[in-house]
Amino acid sequence: MTLQLVQVNFKARDDSALGRFWAEVLGWGVSSEGPGVTNLEPVGFDWPDPSAVCIDLVRVPDPETVQYRVHIELATTSGAHQAEWVARLKELGATPVAVGQGDVPWVLLADPEGNVFSVLEPRELYRDTGPIAAVVVSCADPRAMVRFWGEAIDWTVHELTDDRALLRSVKGVGPYLEFRRTPDDKVVRSRVHLDVRPDPIEDQAKEVARLEGLGATRADVGQGDVSWVVLADPEGNEFCVLGRG
Repeated sequence: MTLQLVQVNFKARDDSALGRFWAEVLGWGVSSEGPGVTNLEPVGFDWPDPSAVCIDLVRVPDPETVQYRVHIELATTSGAHQAEWVARLKELGATPVAVGQGDVPWVLLADPEGNVFSVLEPRELYRDTGPIAAVVVSCADPRAMVRFWGEAIDWTVHELTDDRALLRSVKGVGPYLEFRRTPDDKVVRSRVHLDVRPDPIEDQAKEVARLEGLGATRADVGQGDVSWVVLADPEGNEFCVLGRG
């Protein structure tokens, strides 16, 4: 059995409009599995595939009621590319964000619904990740997060310190999953969480039981009767284990 990180889930007031924004940003295709759900993935992508972590936007009545500690960071290839991308993002409706980050080489922005993300300066580490360099989870203890997530999903640990941990698919493709030590007063709240998928999908119940054995707990975010299971990792970050349907 394996469990893969397959998508980042955004709660949205208007999934279609927010989906158009992110499709323009990433250069990805747009599809829908039903009313109120917009899916973004690279053109020609055969889901699921670790070469990309897709984006799923779900319309909810009040996306402010549940808050997560996850954001994405975008990769650039040069200083000019970063400047051009930031200018383009602002044209599309992104706005600058100040959270006391000071003079840093990356640019912090918020999408049209307030979800914060970063446009990074060029970094060799992210030269082959695609447009999404990393999915970042703010946490108190990166080492503890790796003890859980390193067992939870089929990804390899590439860096582990007291301040951050980096994981990536065992195939060495796609974005990184980063756990970053962040003081509570510096955490930027968002409405974004992770979705993982069992392979085979029929093993959902077994994988949920395994995750609970690793320290995950059941979470109620008002999901009702759905095909996925909402869990929280040992630091309380909610994520979904997808099922069929």
